[in-house]
Amino acid sequence: MEFSTKAGGPEKHKTGCVAVGVFEQQRATEALKALDRPAKGYLSSILRRGDLSGKLGSTLWLHNVPGVAAERVLLVGLGKEPDFGPKAFRETVRAAVRAINDSGTSDAILYFAEVPVSDHDAAWNGLQLVQVAGEASYRFDRLKSDKDGRPRRVKFAAGFLGNPSPSVVRALQRGTALAQGVSLAKDLGNLPSNICTPTYLATQAQQLAKQHKLSCRVLDEKDMRKLGMGALLAVTKAAHEPAKLIVLEYRGGPSKQKPVALIGKGITFDTGGISLKPSGEMDEMKYDMSGAGSVLGTFKAIAQMRLQVNVVGIIPSCENMPGGHATKPGDIVTSMSGQTVEILNTDAEGRLILCDALTYAERFDPSTVVDIATLTGACVIALGGVASGLYANDDRLAAELFEAGQQAWDRAWHMPLWDDYQEQIKSPFADMANIGGRPAGSVTAACFLSRYARKFKWAHLDVAGTAWLSGKDKGSTGRPVPLLTTFLMRRADRT
Repeated sequence: MEFSTKAGGPEKHKTGCVAVGVFEQQRATEALKALDRPAKGYLSSILRRGDLSGKLGSTLWLHNVPGVAAERVLLVGLGKEPDFGPKAFRETVRAAVRAINDSGTSDAILYFAEVPVSDHDAAWNGLQLVQVAGEASYRFDRLKSDKDGRPRRVKFAAGFLGNPSPSVVRALQRGTALAQGVSLAKDLGNLPSNICTPTYLATQAQQLAKQHKLSCRVLDEKDMRKLGMGALLAVTKAAHEPAKLIVLEYRGGPSKQKPVALIGKGITFDTGGISLKPSGEMDEMKYDMSGAGSVLGTFKAIAQMRLQVNVVGIIPSCENMPGGHATKPGDIVTSMSGQTVEILNTDAEGRLILCDALTYAERFDPSTVVDIATLTGACVIALGGVASGLYANDDRLAAELFEAGQQAWDRAWHMPLWDDYQEQIKSPFADMANIGGRPAGSVTAACFLSRYARKFKWAHLDVAGTAWLSGKDKGSTGRPVPLLTTFLMRRADRT
């Protein structure tokens, strides 16, 4: 998606479309007023006739508006002015971009960045404008044979009545980078598992590293055996696709600055193993690598932003398959940390690959570690598809991630990680079991991981409910790339 900036009155631009907003009760924005003056009240007369109520997300196309250089004017309803907050702003942009993409125009200027949003500044508006436009324009059709049905690529611009400030220009640039990072995560998630294998993920990481001059190392199963990663290798035992441990390094900060480590679960397909999943909707288990995709998407975004921060990405990736060599319920394995695990359910495999990755992260002496995983169905029951589950062994880190999610509108909710829950994963035969029963399933999964994160500040994001959508809009959401990128942006801006 192409995105630029245009300064000056919306009536002056020779473009395929100018999009402006209107609140309910015919409350015009400044951009709409600027259009209406040379049009000698043409727009306001249409509103008075009730052709557009101003209801949030409603749209009305106007052609050949008098006194306006643009071929078309798109009026977009903003809803009630007192209620115009982040959600309404995003819905406005999404409605406008979808209408424009379905039209015949090849370019459009969106005059929404200067509409006041409660508790947010113009820079937030600018970043969100570009990001949401990118999301609304996203299509995944690379595997379709009919290419003629593709919508045309529209060149978008953010319109400003005056010259945008440097902070707004930077926000627009960051929004473009973030949108591209989200698109990468979506592409990886939407690919089928016969294409997006652990080897494919490793190749994508290597290409990303080459493109942005990052460091990339890929460990194979022989390397993992030498490291003693018994938990990760237990998951991949029956898979024909070889497991990979992908390690990326972005060095944008001072050389002595300790890195932030991002660990992404990369199960490229999860059958459940011997604890086989039900067949219904099993195709969606291709999204079980969404944590890995979010790490790669975040690296793409921060590299394009050139953030002054050091980040390490660790992606344990494999398939979880049944078979004669598969790990069985009741088997006991030794993790890289030396702790033993009784595997009571082979479908609780994500924590097994993450625990070895957490131990591996120690060698980088990180300031902070955040793991991202589509870990538990229990988190979907608890929080649905709105918020990701947020766990941490440090309250300040939890608050930092929570605030980043609020700013990015990629929200997470702080969940308990109390010692009381550790009782549920006790095992009579090993140091711990890999499940703790049905009650508080997302919490006990986080408790399991916490036993491997005692040497650093750590947080866990359970994105099982937020990483993809089911139903008619099935597809990857790219979350939590916005949250992670905003978290790193805020850290970089403080240095």
